[in-house]
Amino acid sequence: MLQTLTIRNLALLESVSLEFEQGFTAVTGETGAGKSVLLGALSLLAGQRVDKSVIRQGADVCEVEAALWFEDTTSLDVLLDELDLPPCEDGVLLLKRSISRQRAPKISVNGSMTTLSNLQELGEAWIDFHGPSEPRRLLKGSCQLELLDLFAQHQKSVEAYRADYEAWRKAVDERARLATQEKLAPDQIAFLQDQLTQLDALNLDLSAVEELERDFNRVSQAQELLGLAQELEHGLNGDDGLAARLAPLLRAAQDLAELDPGSHGLAERVQALGIEIAELARDYAGLGADLQFEPAEVESLHSRMNAWLDAKRKYGPDPIVVAQAREELRAKIDSQGDIDGALARQDVKVAELLEAASRWAAKLTQQRSKAAKKLAGVVAESIAQLGFKKAEFAIEIVPLAELRPTGDSSVEFMFSPNVGEEVRPLHKIASSGELARVMLALKTVLAKIDAVPVLVFDEVDSNVGGEIGRIVGQKMAEIGQNHQVICVTHLPQVAAQGQSHLVVEKDQSKDRVEVTIRPIHAEANDRVDELARMLGDRKAASARAHASELLG
Repeated sequence: MLQTLTIRNLALLESVSLEFEQGFTAVTGETGAGKSVLLGALSLLAGQRVDKSVIRQGADVCEVEAALWFEDTTSLDVLLDELDLPPCEDGVLLLKRSISRQRAPKISVNGSMTTLSNLQELGEAWIDFHGPSEPRRLLKGSCQLELLDLFAQHQKSVEAYRADYEAWRKAVDERARLATQEKLAPDQIAFLQDQLTQLDALNLDLSAVEELERDFNRVSQAQELLGLAQELEHGLNGDDGLAARLAPLLRAAQDLAELDPGSHGLAERVQALGIEIAELARDYAGLGADLQFEPAEVESLHSRMNAWLDAKRKYGPDPIVVAQAREELRAKIDSQGDIDGALARQDVKVAELLEAASRWAAKLTQQRSKAAKKLAGVVAESIAQLGFKKAEFAIEIVPLAELRPTGDSSVEFMFSPNVGEEVRPLHKIASSGELARVMLALKTVLAKIDAVPVLVFDEVDSNVGGEIGRIVGQKMAEIGQNHQVICVTHLPQVAAQGQSHLVVEKDQSKDRVEVTIRPIHAEANDRVDELARMLGDRKAASARAHASELLG
């Protein structure tokens, strides 16, 4: 849920920090007061594209930031990881977006800079807008199918079908590739076979390649290494080396120890130094011997290294990529041996995968047909409560001529607002007000299983009033039991049922217009004032009495 929202220099609003509660929050204000500022701030955090005109006049930067809390962030953290963003801490998602007149815009998620496309993808996970234009989504078959599948809760069937469908499409594509594959000439096949033979001769195990490169470097630098080892061995144990120079010093130390027994320990240390010099000289001599390579060994190492370098240059920088290229070469050569046979085998595979996908598609259509009847009945009841006493709502399952990513059937939502009229597709008959109420009815039904936590409704109560307005408010409160609902409304019957209430006000008494947003649900008198204003006159006793009655 949305916990806090801070807005600075957006449109006519200078600065505000708001705290939100779970449930239904009503947003009201006079026409033109600037209620769209709040929705605009939420849209910015959901990734809506805007230009610099949204920055308040006289300001350099517009900033919007929010903190959202989630009881379980498992799925959200998976999405954040896919977007290479930090996970939530203590269940909190932090969003911030700033738009500057002079600099590039900035977006951060959990303190990490990110892109607008990532913000948009996150927005789909936490907020859903329903405004005057948003119900047009309901006219799209893809949206209708998505809502039906959400209601049916048969995600396992959808995933199983999609996996089989994708496997079938991949097999079809491979069959097309085989059908258009050019038959190679004998000399081309011979060339590919020679390349494969060379790759087969290579040991492409990662440790073997590392050992080859290490040995090659030693051989390449053998002369330099051998010279240094011999120089060190001679300097330690040569005619004029450290060992020869140390011998008279050792005798002097021993003579001193005979004259002064207290210096015996020093003489032992000089003797140990001589032993260490002798051992070092032997070790360097042995290292030099190890650097004496047989000509045949050097030639073999150079040959294998040249073969590996040639493979890297042709196919890729590491053994894994080269091994993949080797298998692709092998498959290409093998397919040349029997293209017709490969096509026949692929035809069998395509047919088998098509049959498997078709079985899942048929099962999915059967499940959708059953769910469609149930959903249509529930939605029809909800629509009837919203003022369509004689309306009809139906969901048709339309068969498709061929398999598609969503199955072998599509969906059409059908609606008749008036008695005696046949049901027709929504896009052919429904007005914007009717669509808004149909969407509200659907959201009420689907609220318990819809994963998006924050729902924003803008003027969903347009073209309704009186008793229907009260029912719209009840629907909002009902959805608010499972979601956080923010609703911009002009109806006091709706606003009165919000657990929280924000009022947007415009002040034109100063040198420039200022918009403010403040909570009034904690002050009963302020809320009565606002509802009375919405009823016609905040000072009229009858309006205030009616407002109190609505709140009661």
